[in-house]
Parts: sequence; C-alpha cells; structure tokens
Amino acid sequence: MNLRFVEAFYWVASLKSVTRAAEKLFLTQSAMSSRIATLEDELGVLLLDRSDKQFRLTAAGTRFLVFAEKLLALQRDAKTEMGAGTTIAVAMRIGAIESVLHSWLIPWLEKLRGDHPGLELELTVETTPILTDQIQRGTLDLVFAASPANADGVRTYTLPPMDMAFVGNPTLHKKRNYRLDELAEMELLTFQKGSQPHVTLLDLFRQHRLEPKKVHAISSISAMVQLVQGGFGVALLPRIATQRLTGFAKLKLLTSDTQLKSLPIYASYRTDPTSSTVDTLVKSAVEFAGGSISGGAGTKKGARKP
Repeated sequence: MNLRFVEAFYWVASLKSVTRAAEKLFLTQSAMSSRIATLEDELGVLLLDRSDKQFRLTAAGTRFLVFAEKLLALQRDAKTEMGAGTTIAVAMRIGAIESVLHSWLIPWLEKLRGDHPGLELELTVETTPILTDQIQRGTLDLVFAASPANADGVRTYTLPPMDMAFVGNPTLHKKRNYRLDELAEMELLTFQKGSQPHVTLLDLFRQHRLEPKKVHAISSISAMVQLVQGGFGVALLPRIATQRLTGFAKLKLLTSDTQLKSLPIYASYRTDPTSSTVDTLVKSAVEFAGGSISGGAGTKKGARKP
C-alpha cells in the first residue's frame, strides 16, 4: 500500500475537501483524486461518497481513516527511530494577530531559525476571525489568535494572556494617573469592531455608565502607534507590545484607576500524523511565550502538553 496515497486520503478526510487537501500537499486536484481512486481500487471499497456535492465519507471511509492515521503515525515513528526524523526540513504556514507579532513572535522566529535551520516559514498576519477560518480550512498549520479554532483535527493551547494598557503621546499626556471619565473625553483607538479589545473597552465604559467621546477601530498596531505619535488620540494596546515599541516610537504608558481585561491568546494547530514538526514548534512557542509574557508556561486545552 502506497503511504503517499494513504496520506492523501487522510488530508481529504481531515479537511473535508479534495481541493484543500491538494493545496496542502502541493498537488493538482486531479492528482489528488487519482490517488484516492487508486487507494479505493486497492481496498476494494469506496471511501468517499460522491453522490452529491456535499463532502461525506462512506462507512468504509470512516473506518479506514482510523487505520490511515495509525499507518502514518507508524511511518513517522519509524523514521524518527531510524534517525530520518531528527532534522526539520519542511515548510510551516504560521499565522498570527498583530498583538503577537509586536510582542514575542519575531524573537521566537529568530530562535526557531537557530534551532531548526532547515525550517522554511510562511508567515501570515491577520485578524482572529480570518486566522481561525484559515486553520479550520487547512490553509495554515499553526495560528496564534485571540480565540480558539474549533474544528476536527485542530488542537488548541491556551497561552498566557496579554495585559492591556492605554498609550498616549508623552508631550500631550503628562498626568501620572488618568481616571476613566477623563479617558472617556479623549479620542480612543483600539482594534477592529467585534474584536475582544474593542468589545471589552465599550463594556468597560458601559459598566461605569460612561459614554466615550469617540472610539476608532484600527486593525493595525503600527497605524495606531503612528496616530498616537501624531496626537490623534489614546490607544488601547497590549502592554508587552508597547514596551517593545517604545524603543523607536514616542509613546507613554498611561496609568489608569481602572483594571483592564487582558487579551487572551491561543495557539491552534492541525495534527499531522506524518510529522512531529508542528508539535515541536507548538512546544517551543508555548515555552517561549510563557517566558516572554509571564515567566510561566501555557496550558493545553483539550489535550496533553506537547
């Protein structure tokens, strides 16, 4: 039995799409379909229900998926045992929100480059909804976002949350401490509408029966920083990102009398029985992020620590 054909079936079943599985394995859709058809001929059963456009495994396909995962895991373990799996030499598609990018992601990637010189990275920086959709569709292998991705074959770790802080221009905001009602009179900048920071900021004012003068929704931290530098307003940003940016940006952390809700961060990734690469990277990210943010380690949601 050709294990490349077994791998093709595994990804078709996991991603629930021949097209997305073909993209994952860098194959044409016709080549992917041919591999599945050849495997079906060898097994003597149909694995995919082709009666309509909706993706479905047959009963035989559902049973064989269990064997496929075991076969691919056995192949991976054999390669590792024989020494063929000691060097990472594959491409990893990683996605992250801007808050992670401007905090610990770049130092972590620099560490990865030193630890695994054979690793080729594809980096995508997007909003949480887009990232979770892409990991669910299989177009990314690992994402760091503000909410977990829920899908078959996707695991999630909870990383240390990021403390949030108001940031202003030091030439304009000179007070040591700002009350929430004073901040409500300023023009405020936060992330896009519907994001956790945007929602929690509005909730914070509602809880104190305050109506903010104006809240601008900006998806880019870089844009918010430039606006704050230009005196446009006060931004709500992750404290760790602000500390990294103060080296080249004119910013000031504003002390407030109100406790701000932290930004949750999750690492979601697709399990891959053919390779331990993603597990190695997730373990590295959990340890690095924990040390960078809080000196602790992330915790796993729904599975063992990698």
